[in-house]
Amino acid sequence: MNFVLGLLRTQRNKDSIFVIVDQFSKMAHFIPCNKTNDATFVAELYFKEVIRLHGIPRSIVLDRDTKFLSHFWATLWKKMGTKLKYSTACHPQIDGQTEVTNRTLGTLLRALIKTNAKAWDLILPYAEFAYNMAPSKTTGLSPFKIVYGVEPLSPIALIPWPLEGKPSSKASKRVEEIKHLHEQVKLKIEKSNASYQAQANKHKKKVVFQPGDLVWIHLRKERFPFKRKTNLMPRADGPFEVLERVNDNAYNMDLPGDYGLSSTFNVADLSPYLEDDHLVNLRANSL
Repeated sequence: MNFVLGLLRTQRNKDSIFVIVDQFSKMAHFIPCNKTNDATFVAELYFKEVIRLHGIPRSIVLDRDTKFLSHFWATLWKKMGTKLKYSTACHPQIDGQTEVTNRTLGTLLRALIKTNAKAWDLILPYAEFAYNMAPSKTTGLSPFKIVYGVEPLSPIALIPWPLEGKPSSKASKRVEEIKHLHEQVKLKIEKSNASYQAQANKHKKKVVFQPGDLVWIHLRKERFPFKRKTNLMPRADGPFEVLERVNDNAYNMDLPGDYGLSSTFNVADLSPYLEDDHLVNLRANSL
């Protein structure tokens, strides 16, 4: 789940879109909301619009929006038995599923809205239907087909069907068809993920840090605007000590209190600190 922000405020006081995507089927739901809505309201939206259709999720991948970091949100899903997985700050690729969906949603809305830009919240149901009818590049099937086993009727489909084109009326046969379909989807997703991973790792050198290691931190503009006000300011800072290895891609750092931001960093923003580094002013160079 994720948010699309920065939209024109509609007559119904909506200026954001709450985006939820199922990792397996790629089915998406687009829910109009307001950026000032708190975690309680967002949870209520999710129960009303998604759980009533699909049930309780086993896990949720989120960015580090303040709504998702609240005590209420964490406690709610812990009691539900749902595991929360957070992307590291300034590394939205971890939440890539909704990032791709957000781009597609933007394209759909631009095509559907035309001149009435302040009525985008009324267009969302049509955008959602169109999105879920389109075949996914990863699975080769539409989300509707994966979830329900058949394609939904659309205006162009409202013509008499030939008898052989109707779904089987035998329940056991229908169940087997859907199980076979889901096995095919699973294999396609695994194959697609393996292909993406191989491509991403082609020129990537794996770096592993341990607690106690000293590293340089890359000062990204979007995360450290106060330290990157001009292009002549340092692009790296450190050395800082690694406190905890969260996983292969994320580490908790021992940051000074004046930084005032999350101490979790993606491995792409870290570089080993060598004993001879004090002889070279790395802070003036890009990592």
